[in-house]
Amino acid sequence: MKKRSGDIVYSTNPDFDYGQEESIKTLPPQQQNLRIMLDKKQRRGKKVTLIIGFIGAEDDLLTLSKQLKTACGVGGSAKDNEILIQGDFREKILQLLQKQGYKAKLAGG
Repeated sequence: MKKRSGDIVYSTNPDFDYGQEESIKTLPPQQQNLRIMLDKKQRRGKKVTLIIGFIGAEDDLLTLSKQLKTACGVGGSAKDNEILIQGDFREKILQLLQKQGYKAKLAGG
């Protein structure tokens, strides 16, 4: 989560920097526990592959999302530490993530 500088109104610390943000470090692939599931809820019956559990910076999430979308040849999105890939590509994504060293497993029914 990003901290907004507008949250702090006053500080008694003379060295306090109002513009500083905490940077989230991305865990290495071996320490990531990703879950891959199929989702149809609130999507008018259309299936999407949902990858949850990513811990890291937004840029790294977008990079991984781009790799998966390109490999599957479909669209999708990435936000809030979740990657959404259009269509049912659970098995293909599982193999791709395991090749890259991620700890990934299928979840859901």
